[in-house]
This record gives sequence, structure tokens and C-alpha cells, in this order.
Amino acid sequence: MDPVRNPYAPGAGQRPPELAGRGRELDVFDIVLERIARGRPERSLMLTGLRGVGKTVLLNTLRSQAINRLWGSGKIEARPDQSLRRPVAAALHMAVRELAPRHRAPDRIDAFLGVLKAFAQRSAPAGRGGAAPKLRDRWQPGIDVPAASGRADSGDIEIDLVELFSDAAAVASDVGTGIAIFIDEMQDLGPEDVSALCAACHELSQLGAPLIVVGAGLPHLPAVLSAAKSYSERLFRYQRIDRLDRIAADQALCAPAEREEVEYEQKALDLLYEKSGGYPYFVQAYGKATWDHAPRSPITAADVRVAAPEAEAELAVGFFGSRFERATPAEREYMRAMATMSAVEDESGAVARDDMDAAVPTAEIARALGRKPASLSPARDALIKKGLIYSGERGTVAFTVPHFGRYLRTQPA
Repeated sequence: MDPVRNPYAPGAGQRPPELAGRGRELDVFDIVLERIARGRPERSLMLTGLRGVGKTVLLNTLRSQAINRLWGSGKIEARPDQSLRRPVAAALHMAVRELAPRHRAPDRIDAFLGVLKAFAQRSAPAGRGGAAPKLRDRWQPGIDVPAASGRADSGDIEIDLVELFSDAAAVASDVGTGIAIFIDEMQDLGPEDVSALCAACHELSQLGAPLIVVGAGLPHLPAVLSAAKSYSERLFRYQRIDRLDRIAADQALCAPAEREEVEYEQKALDLLYEKSGGYPYFVQAYGKATWDHAPRSPITAADVRVAAPEAEAELAVGFFGSRFERATPAEREYMRAMATMSAVEDESGAVARDDMDAAVPTAEIARALGRKPASLSPARDALIKKGLIYSGERGTVAFTVPHFGRYLRTQPA
């Protein structure tokens, strides 16, 4: 079939042609926005899930909902080597610029921008001996008003963020709307930044202020937040984003195909679900390869079998391989042990069932490698820091990437 008309879109954060299976999350966020608009108390929202389940796509869609309601919005992607101060300042600057044309008092906007500029510039690192920072370290947030003094500029990120968010919420309240800050890869924030974010959200919730944070991260994000502030378990609304059920996966494939007047045979959909496991990224990858190989409509199971190796080869390089290459030999040995333990073999030694996304006890990994658990801690901690595995419960680890165990068992030792 014509590859130009191929409707599927496997890509990092790229919205698929049919956002199937996420109606509940969209409805919940609509309610959150409406409640805040009516002055009702609401919690900030945290989306958690494995890689490839569409967290970033959903985060972007929620942001579109906020924009459609005339909210100010900004989005950032957390990085483990970067302070929260500068990116959150840029996100709030964008959000307030969206609200400024509707504000009746330009002086109020300028006053907030002065606070925002002071907050942003407070992060400039000092040189040796307290000297002024070098030119390459000087960062200007692009705000054309003088920096304020005495507000959100103490240097303590927790104090400053509480004050900054409170002032931003007041600006939004002036125009009868709200502000939403969207943070992707939120598990990568440093401990001080996580603590500050929790404190700021706690203050906002107590005040009923119209500013919320919508975060997205790996499954251990709730544990990261809880380690920072014990009350975070009650502070946020958590939504686990999982793979699609069979109905939603079929919809993700069939709806865009029908718009191109193409159909699938039932056995083709059966095989596509088996191959993809219902993970949205894989659904798009197998769907795209199958479309390109199918000679005509309806698409058959035979078309899927012919196309599957190409989809798997692309996933092996772009989705799995790029992550595998980041691991050291010791880390790869650790992950291979995890992969071996996730496979359940039948009497003939073949893999009968693959619990590839299940948690594995760390003590069992040490036993399989003939090592003491403490000697494996550096490899485990490095893999967690690299975002390849996570620890959802004490004493267990699991892959952050769906089907990674299956991929590792195909790689030579």
C-alpha cells in the first residue's frame, strides 16, 4: 500500500493518529480544570508508567486541554544534571505571557516578571573565591524588567519556589483562570528540587490557588516524591498509565486505517496485539511496518508476519539498542540476569511464558550471578540512575522499558 498514506507514527512523544484508551485520564483532567476554575480545591497530577506507554503524548494532550480553557501553561523536561530553577522560570515566563494580554493591570505583570527574573538569576553560579560568574555561565531569562529584590531570591529553592508559585497563581486569579506547569521525566529531578516542588504544591493546595503541576515519570516516581516529603502520598493524584487493552489497541490501529479506507482481518489484529503487547509505541511501530509491507486491503496475518522482523529490527536499534549501549559490561551482566529470571521455561527448555515486565528480587539476581548483594549495588544504582531499571518495592527491580528482557535474551553475551 502507499507508504505516503501510512497513518502510523512511532516516535518519542509524537502523538499517534488515534489517541486510544486514554479517555479516562482526559476526563479526569477536565474535571480538575473545571473544579479549579470554580474555586474548588484540587490536587496536582502525577502520571507514572513504563517507557513507551505514551506518558509524554498524554502530557502534551493535557496541556492542550489547559490551553483550550485559556490557562497559562509551560512545559519542561527534567534532567538529572540540571537544577529546576532555570527551566521552571522559563515555563512560568511562557505561562504568564499567555495571560498578560487579558490582564487589566500591566504593572502587576511587570511586578511578577521582576520576581521571576530574580528567581531565575539567583541560580547563576559564583566563580572561585566568590568572584562573578564567567560570561558563559551568565544566563538571562529574556525578561525586560528589572529584577525585584526580597521575593523568591533567597537562594533556598524551597522558599523561593513557594513564593514564586504563589505570586504566579495570584496573577492567574486576577484574570479568572489558572496556570499549569507540565514536567516530563520528573523522576530525574534532584532531591532538593523534588522537596521544593512538593512544598510549593502543598502551599498552593492549602491556599486553593489556581496553579497546578502535572508531572510524568517512571513507575518509581511516587517513591521519589515520598522520600522528599512524607505527605506527598496525599498531596498528588496519581494515575498509572499502562499498556492498552485489546479494544483500545485495535482502535489505535483500525481507526486511522479506516480513514484511509483500509481494513484489517481479525487474525491480523490478533497477531499485532500479541507482537506489541498493547504498548502504544509498539502498536505504532508494528502498524507502520505492516502497512508498508501489505500489498492491499484487507491487511492479513501473513502481512503482519512478513513485516514483524522489520519492526523488531527498528525497535532493536532505536528503542532497545540505544539504551543497551549506555550500560557498562557489569551493568549488562546484571540486566541479563534479570532477563533470564523473567522467562518461565516449559519442560523442553523453551520460553513458555515471559514475565518480562515483572519485578525481580535483587537477592535472586545476586544468587544467580554467584555474588554478594552488596557487591552488585554499584551496578544496580547506576542502572537506576540511567533510567534502565527501577525499584518499585524494596528489594526488587524491574526494567523501565517494556520487552527489554526479551531483547536482552537475543543479544550475545
